Amino acid sequence: MKKFDVIVIGSGSGGEIVEAALSHNFSVAWVDKGPLGGTCLNVGCIPSKMLIYPADRIVEIQEAEKLGIKAEIKGVNFGTIMKHMREPIRESHEHMEQGLQNIEEFSFYKGLGHFISDYTLKINDEQIQGDKIFIGSGARPLIPPIKGVETVDYLTNETVFNLTKKPDSIAIIGGGYIAVEFAHFFAAMGTKVTVFQRSDRLINSSEPEISNLLLRQMEKRMNVQTNVEVFEFKKEGKGYTVFGRNNSTGKETKVNSEKILIATGRKSNADLLKVENTGVKTDKRGYIIVNEFLETSKKNIWAFGDAIGKYMFKHVANEEALIAWQNAVHDHNKTPMDYSAVPYAVFTYPQIATVGLTEEESKKNHQILVGKAMYSDVAKGEAMMELEGFSKAIVDKKSGKILGFHIIGPYSPILIQEVVNAMALGGQIGYIGQGMHIHPALSELILRTLGKLKEPKS
Repeated sequence: MKKFDVIVIGSGSGGEIVEAALSHNFSVAWVDKGPLGGTCLNVGCIPSKMLIYPADRIVEIQEAEKLGIKAEIKGVNFGTIMKHMREPIRESHEHMEQGLQNIEEFSFYKGLGHFISDYTLKINDEQIQGDKIFIGSGARPLIPPIKGVETVDYLTNETVFNLTKKPDSIAIIGGGYIAVEFAHFFAAMGTKVTVFQRSDRLINSSEPEISNLLLRQMEKRMNVQTNVEVFEFKKEGKGYTVFGRNNSTGKETKVNSEKILIATGRKSNADLLKVENTGVKTDKRGYIIVNEFLETSKKNIWAFGDAIGKYMFKHVANEEALIAWQNAVHDHNKTPMDYSAVPYAVFTYPQIATVGLTEEESKKNHQILVGKAMYSDVAKGEAMMELEGFSKAIVDKKSGKILGFHIIGPYSPILIQEVVNAMALGGQIGYIGQGMHIHPALSELILRTLGKLKEPKS
C-alpha cells in the first residue's frame, strides 16, 4: 500500500490544494472519478454560461423595440451553440491531462474511491493511505421520489449538456438557480418551457421583491407554475406528461412535454466515499460536518466545497480550499472561514446578484435602514429603458455597516462587486461614497441606493 503526505479527493477546487502541496514538496495523491475539472468546468458554471450568453443576446434583440429598434432573429443554430460550449471544456481537459504528466512525488488515481479504514482509500484495485486528507468530492443531482420517475429518461444539470437537438418543449422541475437559468436558455432557443416550483416563490433565498420581478419577467416567455408539487410522470408516445397539484387549492394540472429536466437540488457525494469508515461524520442530509476551520470530526481530514453543502458556488469552494490548506500547514494559527460576505449571481433574465443578508435575516439581530433605487433613477439606466430593474441595500442603523445588497437587472453581477469589496474591508457605507463614480454609468446605482436609506416599514 502506497502512503502519501497528502491525499486530495476531487479535481475541482481540490486542484488548489494539489498545487500548494506540491510546491511544499509533499508527496501527493489526487483521486477523482472524472472528468477532470470538477462540477464547475464540466457540468456547472462554465458550460451553462457558454449557453446563456447567446440566450441573453437573443432576448435583448427581442426586446429592442422598446429602444425604437425593430430587429428580427432569422434563425438560432442550437447545434452550433452546443458545440461551441463543449470546445473549451475539451481544451481544458487536454491542458489538465498534460499538466499531470511528469510531476515528481505525485500520483493521479482515476476512479470512484472509497474509504475502507482510517485514512485509507481504495480506488479500483489499489489502496492508498494519507497523513493529511482533503475531501472536495462535490455533489450530484438530487432526484425526488416522484411516481414514475424511474420510467423517465430525464435530464439533469449534468446530462442536459449532451443534447444535440433543440427540444420542442421541456418541463423543468424546480425553481432554484439551475432551474431558472436553464428555463431562460431554452425559452430563448425557442423551446416551449414549463417550470414547476413547489414553493410559492422562485429562488427562495432571494428577496421577495426580486423573486416577484423574476416571476413576472419569466412569465412573459414561458409557463411558470409556482406552489405546485409534481406528483407523477407518465411516458406517453415520444414525450411525457407531468402531473402537478397546487399546494394551496389542491387543483391538479398536467403538461405534455418532449423533455423533462429535474433541477430540485443537490446531494453530497460523501456517501459514495463511505466517509464513515474513516470517522468523518455527516449531517442528516448527508453533507460532511466541518467546524469554522473546515476540519471534519476526524483529525487531519478537512472538507470543502459542495461536499459540505454550505454555499455551493465555485468561488466559495476555492476560498474554502485555500483556508483548509492554510489551517493544515499552520495548525497553531488557524484561520476561520468567513461566510459573512458571500456573493452569488443567477444568470437568468434578468440577472440577479446578491451579497450578505436579506432584510428578513437582518432584522433578527440589527436595527436596520433599507435603501432601494431603480435602474431608471440613474441616467444610464434611463438611457437603457430599464424600467423594472432595481437594487436594494440593508444597512445597520447604528454602525453604518452594509449587511446585505441585492440587485436584479442588467450587469448586476458586475455592479455588485463594488459592494463586495467594501464589505470585505469592513462594510462601512463611507468606503463606497469616498470613491468618485463615473457619470453617466450604471455604477451610480450603488450610490443612489445608499442615498435612499430609511427606516423599513414594520
